[in-house]
Amino acid sequence: MSPRRLLTRITPLRDDVDPLRPVGGMWWGGPVSVPPMTSWPDTEPAEVELVSGDARLAVDLRGGGLRALTVGDRAVLDGYAAGTVPSGRRGGVLLPWPNRLRDGQWTWEGQQLQLDTAGPGKPAAHGLVTWQRWSVLARHSDAVTVGTVVEARPGYPFRLAAALDHSLAADRLTVTVRVRNAGERAAPFGAGMHPYLAVGATADGGIGDAELTVPARTAIDLDGGLPTGTRRPFDGAIGRIGDRALDDAVTDLVRDDDGWARVSLRGPAGALELAVDGSWPWLQVYSGDTLPEGQRRRSLAVEPMTCPPNALADGVDLVVLEPGETWSGTWTLGWAA
Repeated sequence: MSPRRLLTRITPLRDDVDPLRPVGGMWWGGPVSVPPMTSWPDTEPAEVELVSGDARLAVDLRGGGLRALTVGDRAVLDGYAAGTVPSGRRGGVLLPWPNRLRDGQWTWEGQQLQLDTAGPGKPAAHGLVTWQRWSVLARHSDAVTVGTVVEARPGYPFRLAAALDHSLAADRLTVTVRVRNAGERAAPFGAGMHPYLAVGATADGGIGDAELTVPARTAIDLDGGLPTGTRRPFDGAIGRIGDRALDDAVTDLVRDDDGWARVSLRGPAGALELAVDGSWPWLQVYSGDTLPEGQRRRSLAVEPMTCPPNALADGVDLVVLEPGETWSGTWTLGWAA
């Protein structure tokens, strides 16, 4: 059998063909001319707004947090201006861990892990989604769901899908945090949110005039925001805050018959009630003493948390999801005169 011959057909350039235009999906002769690229990503602040009666909520799609909540002229949350960098994780989503992790170091299934920190001796703080873009998954006039994916990375080799469902009524905001393990191995995590409750104080120190009740019986001792390993009784009947500096991680929450625990805060602008369901066994209460001047002690952060500080390292109250499993927790913020 004679060897097969490879035939190459040379097609001459036709006189009626523009050499810079494709014919039949192919380019005929000459170099390809590429137009200059002029597109840029959208750089405007991105958020979604809900309205119910006089209540108005803005959810920041940079980080997924609560940027502002107002009822008429009254600020219910101490928020921040669109497009600005909030201090103190104001309104933030804390995932896949809330609060602080000592030196950013932890171990899982024998693997030593190192998360980014602000420098030697500094903790890894408040998770990985603070500056991450979130997208709108569903929207109605008074409800919206936003979501993002926590991709695996050095220090956190797990993949989580996260969604936040917000529902706004004339007298109440309801937030449900949902997390699904989108990876291929068991994933440990913690979750939290960081709203600053406003009750009418506008000057530094003004939160001292507010009355506070926290439904908790136990606090953990902290040094630099990190657990020392000891616990102490906590009396949540605080009353007038005065000059008391609060930065407490508390647990053993006192729950009503419906299983919810309720924090109450009252000031010149009226009363607020932040309530958490059974998925949130911890709260962090922070009076803002270390915030920048002009924002110090003018509102109270009450943070629903699934676990205490340093939980990734200590293993206290971590949620562990198998691939495909989900977790959810709901909290509400209500307001009255």
